[in-house]
Amino acid sequence: MKQRDLLLYVLDSTYDKESWYAPLKDAVEGLTAEQAMWKPSGEAVKSIWENVNHLMYYKERMAATLEGREWSHHLDGDETFALTDQKESDQEWAKVVEHAESAQQQLRQAVSTLTENEIESLERKLLDIMMHDAYHTGQIIHLRKMQGSWPSRR
Repeated sequence: MKQRDLLLYVLDSTYDKESWYAPLKDAVEGLTAEQAMWKPSGEAVKSIWENVNHLMYYKERMAATLEGREWSHHLDGDETFALTDQKESDQEWAKVVEHAESAQQQLRQAVSTLTENEIESLERKLLDIMMHDAYHTGQIIHLRKMQGSWPSRR
């Protein structure tokens, strides 16, 4: 398997192609804005919405880097969790989910056009993004289990 194919496989499996673990798209599927904003009381954790914001930011930044576009929306790690405002609006949450899909497709397209030399020089950064997605997806699923919104079929 070529490096590009392997990277695309891992990118897909962290977003929408279930493998050994549930991907991000499944982790946010069917949530309401209220569920996406929920945090357990007394816990210093980020909401599902905040985690999705964080993941979108880094995917968009990586896609811009791969495409050679200037990235002017510099945020520190904590600021990325507030990329979009949390509003108790299912329509706003749906826009965030669509934005996450767009960020994924943008990154996937950028990876698919890389040369082998570019892949070699960026492979670690790309794998970091994918492991980062898997890590935060696990947090999202844990939050859903805590709130009772994770489907029992899993």
